[in-house]
This record gives sequence, C-alpha cells and structure tokens, in this order.
Amino acid sequence: MRCVIAHFPFELTKSGVLESMKGIKPEPGTGESVIVGRRHYPVKQVGQVITRQDRRDFSAAEVLRAMTQLGFTCRTLPKAAPVRILS
Repeated sequence: MRCVIAHFPFELTKSGVLESMKGIKPEPGTGESVIVGRRHYPVKQVGQVITRQDRRDFSAAEVLRAMTQLGFTCRTLPKAAPVRILS
C-alpha cells in the first residue's frame, strides 16, 4: 500500500511492518499505540522504525492512519472527561 508520511511516499505491507518490528522491544508509552504481533508499540516508535525518519518529522496521526489501513489494531488516547468545578 502506498502512503505518505512526513511528505515522503512509502510502499508498506503488513508483512513488511511485521518483519521490520521483529526483535524490537516496545518502549514504555502512555500515548497512542499499535499492536504488532502480540506487542503494543508506541506509534512514534513504529513510525521511526518503518520510515527510518526522526520522530519529530511525522505525526502520530499519519502513522496511525497507515497502520489502520494495513489492518493493524491501533489504540488512541481516550478523550479527557470534562472537569467539574465545585464551589
């Protein structure tokens, strides 16, 4: 599948992503994540590995969109609940 991440075109396949992430230990993360195999990886870590770009060069949304289109399960941050101020 062709996708654009950080203004660069990439030809990504599900098997290619699985192969790229093989042997890579997931970093601890609290934000968005992608399930690759049986592991939860921070989305920015996956983006860095598959594109070989610096994490500051792309957004998490770009990688989430590509991984979703490839059929990976992605988890996003839950929306914050509204804060109630008691007086």
